[in-house]
Order: sequence, then C-alpha cells, then structure tokens
Amino acid sequence: MRILAIETSCDETAIALVDADGGLRAPRFKVLENLVASQITIHRPFGGVVPNLAKREHQKNLPILYKKLQTINYKQKIDLLTVTVGPGLEPALWTGINFAEELRIKNKELRIAGANHLSGHLYSFLLSQKKLDKNIFPAIALVISGGHTILLLMKDLAHYKKIGETRDDAVGECFDKVARLLKLPYPGGPEIEKLAKLGNSKAIDFPRPMLNQKNYDFSFSGLKTSVLYYLRDHKLQTTNSKADIAASFQAAAFDSLIKKTLRAVEEFGAKSVMISGGVAANKSLRKAFNKQLITYNKQQKDKVKLFVTKFPTDNAAMIAAGAYIDFLNKKKYKMIADGNLTLK
Repeated sequence: MRILAIETSCDETAIALVDADGGLRAPRFKVLENLVASQITIHRPFGGVVPNLAKREHQKNLPILYKKLQTINYKQKIDLLTVTVGPGLEPALWTGINFAEELRIKNKELRIAGANHLSGHLYSFLLSQKKLDKNIFPAIALVISGGHTILLLMKDLAHYKKIGETRDDAVGECFDKVARLLKLPYPGGPEIEKLAKLGNSKAIDFPRPMLNQKNYDFSFSGLKTSVLYYLRDHKLQTTNSKADIAASFQAAAFDSLIKKTLRAVEEFGAKSVMISGGVAANKSLRKAFNKQLITYNKQQKDKVKLFVTKFPTDNAAMIAAGAYIDFLNKKKYKMIADGNLTLK
C-alpha cells in the first residue's frame, strides 16, 4: 500500500510518501519521501506556537511541499491519502484537512482517511524496523511530547490499554515553561538539554511528583512551580548556576518518567519498552533510560528491550505508519479537526 500522508497538527508542515505492507503480523515500511517545513523561527519571538500564525504558514507551505513531492517520479499510484485530524491546534489541523479534501476532489478515486497524531507517535518505532520482532509483547509504550505524556500497556499492535497519563502539564510543555523561566529561546526542550550538559544534575533536589504513588499517572506542574520558587528565592550568580537548575530539573522530570515506566514493566511482565514523541529526541533521556534498563536487566532472566523512535518530532512519515496500523485495525476518524482527540 502506498500512502500519502499530511501532518499539520502544530507548527510543522509535513508531507510524506510511504510504502507499507506485511499486515499486523509483519508490518514493513519504506519511507520514500518525508518532507518537513519548520516554523520555529516564526514562533520563536512569541515564546510558543501562535495558532493563527501556524495556520497561515501551513497554508503557504503545503502547496510548496506537495509540488516538490510531485516532481519525484514515482510510478505506483497512491492507495491511501491520510491527514492528521487530531489532537492538535484546530486552526492548524483544518489547513491539512482542507488541503487533503482538495486533493480528493481532483482525484475522486483516491481513498482518504483521517489520522490520529498519537497513533503516529505510538507506531513510529516501526518505521525503522526491518522486521518486527514477535517477541516484544507485552510492551510498555511511553508517548512523550509537548502536549502528551501517556503510558500504555500493549498486548500487540492491535490491542493496547492506557494505564497512566499526566494530570496537568505534559512533560514537553513543562520543559518549554521552565525554559521561559530561565529566559531560554523557544523551543525550550533542546535548549534545556544543551544547557543541562554544562550543569550538575544533583545540585538541586527538585521534587519528583507522584513518583511514590502506586498509580502510573504523572504530574509536572508542581515541578515547574518548584523551579519558579527556586528562581524567586535564589539569585543566578553565574551561568553555571543556571546550568545546574536546567540539569537538576531535567533529571527530576526524567526520573519520574523512567521509574514509573520500569515499575510498569515489572508489574505487567513486559518484554520491551517503546519511547516516542518529541521529548524522545532528548539524548540525555535515551542515555538515562539505557543506563537504568541495564541495571534492571541485571536482575532479570529475560532481558527487556528498548525501542526509541527514530522519528520523534512531528512528521508525516509517522502519520503514515499510524494510519496504516489503524486502517488494519479498522479504526476510523472523521474528517473533522478534533483538538482533544485521544488514543482509542
């Protein structure tokens, strides 16, 4: 199946062409093109994404990316056109939906389907797998981005259950807010990661909210507030003190994610951990997860495998992957922007 995918949920305009086959038992993907137009420089002066500006840029960028895609001579016809319908910023989502509908009007034989942005993140690890290892389930999947922090128990590619999520700020959102407190440019996640490398992660004992609770929910609002109060009560004498705050904050946030994920692995007898979403691009998080998983595996007979997506930030290739798996699972989404759409 050849899939043309469109993604405009936030501030990245993206179009991809992906070949998918193998079904649920042995899904295989070949990313032919994965085009992304970033809007970071547009939104940076505002310290975050401005929905109407994002909409305007999507309207400008979609025809440019599609024209670029058309210049590539792929003879096989498109079997499925898919576009993100949620979650995300609704003005931005509508630009992608309207563009997809216009393409369908020009080609009435084209099959079209709405795509769930979160499914894209969840299944994005498949894009880099030459062959799906059947011995990876049950699995614990952690989806972490600017808008979501979700922990899932996956029985297989067709069946999963949400076992935990954030009760307030998503972890990526928390990174952006703390970055603003530290007067770092948008987007905040990469800036905090960069600054944290210069600091001491044990310099400040920031709280790990909900870490000792038996559930698998997260909370990052209190952690953000702790940084705010620390900045209020302590003057930043040097660049090093700023770096220490960044490193200590990052360590606290990652501790919550990693320890709750590994607790779920133990309780549910998971054989693997899958991490996806924009925050998964953080190399320090990957290193910390690997380190703690190595320690965990030393005590286990069967070693738990770690899969970190190679497509963490918003892109259309992951939308194609999610749409393919949802198509096989007979999950359908209306062609209507739904900013609060979740996994079902």
